[in-house]
Amino acid sequence: MRLGVLDIGSNTVHLLVANARAGGRPTATSSHRSVLRLMRYVQPDGSISPEGVRGLVDAVTAARERARAEGVDELLATATSAVREATNGDDVIALIEDALGQPLQVLGGETEARFTYLAVRRWFGWSAGQILLFDIGGGSLEIAGGADELPDLAESVPLGAGRSTVRFLPHDPPSDDEIEALRQHAASVLAPVAERFAALPRPDHVIGSSKAIRSLAKLAGYPVPGWSGIDRMVLPRKELKDWIPRLARIPADAREALPGITADRTFQIVAAAVVVERAMKAMDVDELEVSPWALREGVLLRYIESLEY
Repeated sequence: MRLGVLDIGSNTVHLLVANARAGGRPTATSSHRSVLRLMRYVQPDGSISPEGVRGLVDAVTAARERARAEGVDELLATATSAVREATNGDDVIALIEDALGQPLQVLGGETEARFTYLAVRRWFGWSAGQILLFDIGGGSLEIAGGADELPDLAESVPLGAGRSTVRFLPHDPPSDDEIEALRQHAASVLAPVAERFAALPRPDHVIGSSKAIRSLAKLAGYPVPGWSGIDRMVLPRKELKDWIPRLARIPADAREALPGITADRTFQIVAAAVVVERAMKAMDVDELEVSPWALREGVLLRYIESLEY
């Protein structure tokens, strides 16, 4: 069957279309993205502004039409932190469901981390052993760890790249003081999380699975041989840290000229770099491997599993 996963996130509305069957590996056929940067539309009272809601509904409507045009048999629609935490979230969800013509699954932060962990576990396999996962989106940072199909510990903290940009890096380019304020805030939020994860066994593999991390790895990382001749990317903390002041000096509209930095990430890539580097520091991680599978693939895999019963 042909499945569609619609991920309504804090930065984009992203439709992944894949062919799938029970017991088989899903094969992506297309991917369609609308860039919203929804965190820009969050008002002081925590609600999404009317302009932001209109943009969201328009993007969801376009994704629904694309799914129909591609013959999607089942559309799995999910929303994450921006919609989840908005004070007018119930009204926004109702409008999205009207546009979709079906229910919307709003994922909690821990559930989001668990779905992403599942995708990473399947991609790397059982031989990867103990995994520590970082996944940074627009609104939140998910961290999960374990050695089994499901993580032993999964947490979500409000350190997303879009949220951090709006709150701490309002100027373009940001000042040194703004960067330092975000560094200190991220460190303070991550300290108690790191203590809890320290109770787990030392990871055999540390993995990053978001678009922002893939972009940063292309900028500051390096490829290593992978399976079946496919290169894997590795992101070292030292090189990432060295890039932060250089990234911060470049205006957002010029960052797209850098390796790996796409137009939809130019405004928030500095905050993403700061938060990921602080997370690696808090967890005593020197480098991480990049996974091509993340939340959308996790949602897809869980649904495919449900077809087997």
